[in-house]
Amino acid sequence: MICAVKWNFFNKPSWDKLFSTVKACTLLQSHTYACAAARIYHQRPLWGLIEINGQPAGMVQAMQAGLLNNLIHAIIIDRGPLWLEGYGTPEHFEAFVKEYNRQFPKRWGRKRRFIPEMETSPNIDAIMTAHGFTKSAALPYQTIWLDLTQSLETLRGNLRKTWRQSLVKAEKSALEIEWDESGASLPWMLKHYQLDKQRRGYDGPDGAVLQVLGQYFAAEKKLLIGTASLDKKPVASILILMHGRSATYQIGWSTEDGKKHCAHHLLLWKSLGTLKAKGYKDFDLGGVNDGAAKTIKTFKSGLGGRLVHLAGLYV
Repeated sequence: MICAVKWNFFNKPSWDKLFSTVKACTLLQSHTYACAAARIYHQRPLWGLIEINGQPAGMVQAMQAGLLNNLIHAIIIDRGPLWLEGYGTPEHFEAFVKEYNRQFPKRWGRKRRFIPEMETSPNIDAIMTAHGFTKSAALPYQTIWLDLTQSLETLRGNLRKTWRQSLVKAEKSALEIEWDESGASLPWMLKHYQLDKQRRGYDGPDGAVLQVLGQYFAAEKKLLIGTASLDKKPVASILILMHGRSATYQIGWSTEDGKKHCAHHLLLWKSLGTLKAKGYKDFDLGGVNDGAAKTIKTFKSGLGGRLVHLAGLYV
């Protein structure tokens, strides 16, 4: 099997066109994310076409930074590569890793980080090790994917009983839901998110990073902010980013009144219909774990999606 990776093969329209054909395409591999990350982290994106035996097979986005003509060099692949229909087997993945390692070998002065968008298995670990990568001690990434090609009736039927009961409670309440697709409410939303983080003491993306991400996605009309209110007073809000045929639940916050009335249940449920109407097929509910954020995992699992354990972080 012969693999080739052609870097900077794409311009933005051609990347977005192919990206939109990929099932469960990830936020971190989207062109819009790369442009935002380049500004935030002072990195340079690389966009690659993966060919297997001369045929287009997948795509991969890497971020790099370098000094002294790349003598000091860092290169990152987060949640990639992504595969076209008919590709993505462990054999295809190994061919890619072999070629990637040939182009960017481990050496003094080069820092590599690679989070493969491949589910955990002894095969993937063996492939990465065989081609010069070492698994980090960091906990492997988990997320939950929801298939939006299902009908709303099927999606509702797949809800866990307790989740559905909370949704019914929210639907019977006086909660009102509003959607913002322009990004006008982003600063307000992030202010409340930061206050919520400080008050409850949980980890989450930095507000300044989210501000830049939100600006880039809003400029392309790929942002959705949902706000739940009681008596005209906001009690909860969520931020969703869209990319290709997929969407990602990014962050949310809630007051005690919002929790009492299950506002997040209603916001997320209503978002499914909104995303379906816009033609999105897959919904990434975002990172979960079995540690400090176990309650978040329980909440997101209640939507009835598929829990995915990625192989891990390799250097």
